Amino acid sequence: MIPFLNVKEINNQYHNEIAEAVERVVSSGQYILGQEVRAFEEEFASYCKVKHCIGVANGLDALTLIIRAYGIGEGDEIIVPSNTYIASILAISQNGAIPVLVEPNIKTYNIDPILLEEKITPRTKAILVVHLYGQPANMDAINEIAKKYKLKVIEDAAQAHGATFNGKKTGTLGDAAGFSFYPGKNLGALGDGGAITTNDDSLADKLRALRNYGSPVKYEHIYKGLNSRLDEIQAAVLRIKLKYLDKDNSKRRQIAEYYCKFINNPKIVLPILERDGQLSHSWHLFVIRTEERESLQKYLLNNNIETLIHYPIAPHKQLAYNEWNEESYCISEQIHSEVLSLPISPVLTLEKAKMVVDCINQF
Repeated sequence: MIPFLNVKEINNQYHNEIAEAVERVVSSGQYILGQEVRAFEEEFASYCKVKHCIGVANGLDALTLIIRAYGIGEGDEIIVPSNTYIASILAISQNGAIPVLVEPNIKTYNIDPILLEEKITPRTKAILVVHLYGQPANMDAINEIAKKYKLKVIEDAAQAHGATFNGKKTGTLGDAAGFSFYPGKNLGALGDGGAITTNDDSLADKLRALRNYGSPVKYEHIYKGLNSRLDEIQAAVLRIKLKYLDKDNSKRRQIAEYYCKFINNPKIVLPILERDGQLSHSWHLFVIRTEERESLQKYLLNNNIETLIHYPIAPHKQLAYNEWNEESYCISEQIHSEVLSLPISPVLTLEKAKMVVDCINQF
């Protein structure tokens, strides 16, 4: 069986270093917001080339806290892609703000800047951009619109660790960015974890308080905050894996390039890179489209190739947002009905990638 993603094998590459890092934390006696979190925040900020990194409990909290720190709440609107994982939208709802859905570009799956302006109203406060599957959105066009209307730009970079647009890494392309370190991410912890990056000094100070019960000083609470702190052990693990992120991303790109070059089945639509800006895709996911998805997925599984669907149900069709269930977002609905994610990871060999390609071409 070729698994969709073998997280255990990925982590086994760094087993000894991770074990030493965990032992270091256990021996330190510091388990909450200690040396490891501080060091990781400095190292990840340096990697992204941004002033501040604030470690939090998970990627959803990262986005939720950014929105809260900006004071965006009841009655305010935030523009967000209609084609995204539900967390992007939940972060808006959890602050009492209103998500305003905008369709993606069918070629890149990212939010279509051409459609943005028609959704802007006097209540719009921000654009939440998702770098879906690891491809940066068209940030030049988005930032130009945001500047015109004085809107904040928040990046959901949960799938785009190490990706770049015009030479700048994700996490630096807007006003603030949220990252997830869920185990399956390009930079994955051994549990949940997340971070916020920003160049805004005052925002960073507020976020550090908000993640810690709204407290900048112990037992003094100036905000209604959350308990959302990156764990010391996870930070120690992430420090190890951050050293290898570029190498691991390079291996993902090698697999993606192989797929793009050799998959030639006319029933398959391959990923297309955004051309309005020089970018590097992190290839968190390699997503194809086909009108025969169910048959293809079953065929691949019968040939010992595991695939997943990212994502089977569009956000506006989820029961959690039943107020949107009767609305139509045709492009998102098409994408969600056709996408299929092929195996891709730093430990997938070209030999196994060839098996995937040969199998798809014979479908």
